[in-house]
Amino acid sequence: MLPRCTTEAMALHLAEISQAVAAGAHAVLLLDQAGWHVSTRLKVPSNITLVPLPAKAPELNPVENIWQFMRENWISNRIFTSYTDILDHCCAAWNKLIDQPWTIMSIGLREWAHQ
Repeated sequence: MLPRCTTEAMALHLAEISQAVAAGAHAVLLLDQAGWHVSTRLKVPSNITLVPLPAKAPELNPVENIWQFMRENWISNRIFTSYTDILDHCCAAWNKLIDQPWTIMSIGLREWAHQ
């Protein structure tokens, strides 16, 4: 968890993804056009290709539904007592989510993409 979304934070994120890519494989990462995703200062590892989605098209970005699911189920309607409390709740929500791969798949499914 990082306290801000910045180009530097994105570079750290990409470095983590890069390390998880199997030797000889290549990752393709779909992302929106947030400033830190498309910054010319962003150093992208050679085993990753970034594919920016069109602006203002959240229906193309399945992760938007993931965030909504997490808010609806584990994060919203709470009073957080501190920054650490927010981080703890977000990490707990993320860990619950990754324990449910079929939920992730169903949330991210786009029927129109399979027709």
